[in-house]
Amino acid sequence: AIGHRVMTVAPRYDQYKDAWDTGVAIEVKVGYITEKVRFFHCYKRGVDRVFIDHPMFLEKVWGKTGSKIYGPTTGTDYEDNQLRFSMLCQAALEAPRILNLNSCEYFSGPYGEDVVFIANDWHTALLPCYLKSMYKSKGMYETAKVAYCIHNIAYQGRFSFSDFSLLNLPDAFRSSFDFIDG
Repeated sequence: AIGHRVMTVAPRYDQYKDAWDTGVAIEVKVGYITEKVRFFHCYKRGVDRVFIDHPMFLEKVWGKTGSKIYGPTTGTDYEDNQLRFSMLCQAALEAPRILNLNSCEYFSGPYGEDVVFIANDWHTALLPCYLKSMYKSKGMYETAKVAYCIHNIAYQGRFSFSDFSLLNLPDAFRSSFDFIDG
């Protein structure tokens, strides 16, 4: 409302029916394989709403599986959560650079690299790590910043250290994920 260009990025679950396919697809490394994701978009209330489309998101929705987004039952995680949200973080980092959005009379084209990412909860906690290791280390997103918000400290997205290699981060980041409870 005060003139900033704003984009939200979320997984594309089946309830986002008004978003249209941008025709833009990228490949991201998820675990040991490369996956193709597509970007969907709608413009509402002055905000570019971008959705990351991949079967790993669609298959985990109430309407598709009769289960919940984060796990089959409350308090239980899906085994692929760290991979799904790794995919989300990587795609979210690409969206401002590659999407040519002309939704508003005041802004057009890609957002570029001079952006502020607001990462929310454990689902997007990998975003600052990927920003530092994959982009800033290569001279990209040099002025980009991250604000990390914790909505609910009780849910932390804890995964086995044996899965760390699936995140495709440098080993130097491993100690950043070491957490001793209480």
